[in-house]
Amino acid sequence: MTLEQLRIFIAVAEREHVTQAAQALHLTQSAVSSAIGALEARHDVLLFKRIGRRVALTELGKLFLPEAQALLRASLRTERFLADLGEMNAGAVAVAASQTIGNYWLPERLARFKTAHPGVAVRLTIGNTEEVAALTASGDVDFGLVEGEVRHDLLDSETIDHDDLVVVAAPDMAARIETGALALACAPWVAREKGSGTRAAFEQALRQLAPELCEQPPALELPSNEAVLSAVAAGAGVTVVSRLVAGPYLRAGALRQVPAALPRRPFYLLRHREIRQSRAALALFGACRPGENP
Repeated sequence: MTLEQLRIFIAVAEREHVTQAAQALHLTQSAVSSAIGALEARHDVLLFKRIGRRVALTELGKLFLPEAQALLRASLRTERFLADLGEMNAGAVAVAASQTIGNYWLPERLARFKTAHPGVAVRLTIGNTEEVAALTASGDVDFGLVEGEVRHDLLDSETIDHDDLVVVAAPDMAARIETGALALACAPWVAREKGSGTRAAFEQALRQLAPELCEQPPALELPSNEAVLSAVAAGAGVTVVSRLVAGPYLRAGALRQVPAALPRRPFYLLRHREIRQSRAALALFGACRPGENP
């Protein structure tokens, strides 16, 4: 049994879906299935049962999951300890980030960190704010980066940057709103799924821009920034999104910004109160803070 097999088993168990686990781990679906099959064959156990397109843990799988999680966390702590004994020319940092941060804000900072510390491996997991908070609280990652405010007994949170929010629509709909032909409060709204930092920012903005719509569900609820913006560009409605995310669409003319005064939203760094941070993790903290060098 290898640590990689444990990591794959846990990812499948937590998502109850082989394809989603493969995407999260940046592996092929066949590689994930093979790892699970090898683990089951090596120990002559059945860990999963298939239910339609999904999988579920067997009773043996349910018993094994907490043991696997504990073993993987222990291996990560051991790796951090050994890395701290050296000159930080080896080791690993595990980070979880919400979609806007992970896809648009963090890559530049990771590149800067890797230039300064080429021997340190960085593993990035992207999810929504609730998922990132859960990974950080469980100790599966060294720290998390989110757009939404998190309150958790095991987590400390600090503001590390701010983000500009914009209201955007397809050019023809934006023009109708600007000329008064369509009231902003009457426009259909497109939003991210509940649990995401962008959804929380969307709802806060909606309370400011169109309070009467706060109790109404959005016209469309989609699981990613890209899906939201593609739908809005196709004329499905209006949305509130980070300027970082909307930038390429605005520059290409696929979307147009609707004038609206919105507050800036903070980006938060989350870390576990009871877990000692490695030197590599602390160095990556520095790379994420404005004005600090990795």
